[in-house]
Amino acid sequence: MTDTTPLPAAVEDDRFGAILIELAGEHGETITVSGERIPRTVLTRAPGVAVDDHIAIGTRDPRHLTLTVDGREATIKPGKGKLRRRTYRVDVRCAGTSYRLVPDSIPSSRLLRDGKHLGDFSSDGDRRVLAEWRDGAAPEPLDAAIAYTLAAAFGTGGQPMWMMLVETVSEFLP
Repeated sequence: MTDTTPLPAAVEDDRFGAILIELAGEHGETITVSGERIPRTVLTRAPGVAVDDHIAIGTRDPRHLTLTVDGREATIKPGKGKLRRRTYRVDVRCAGTSYRLVPDSIPSSRLLRDGKHLGDFSSDGDRRVLAEWRDGAAPEPLDAAIAYTLAAAFGTGGQPMWMMLVETVSEFLP
């Protein structure tokens, strides 16, 4: 029997150095993000949950997701991911701080900490995450750990509603 576990993805962040993103389990039940200068995060999908192949972690249902940061539990609430781009947001509450990763263009999403825009992230859901921290934002290690975890688990970006409507209508045209 061959091991089908994908190799960890290593990313080099300008501010936080090497970051390792690992996907574990036969159907990607766990995403772990770690690095020398960031806290270790683990996002786990409950066993036996139906898997959505379009999402690296397999579900957007918060009842089936558990997020820990340095061993402490955090609250995660992904949006339902419906017609509007904003519905693909993911909210996290950790150590008294609110985070939101929300699509702001087709390829990328922005990270907000307590409403402040810290940086922009892009990922196709392949565990490779690109980060662009905003000048003057002063991100902290916890910010990076959460952003990389969310981007790797849910992907980033989203089409605007008008583009999705055009695609839907064009499917019905001869």
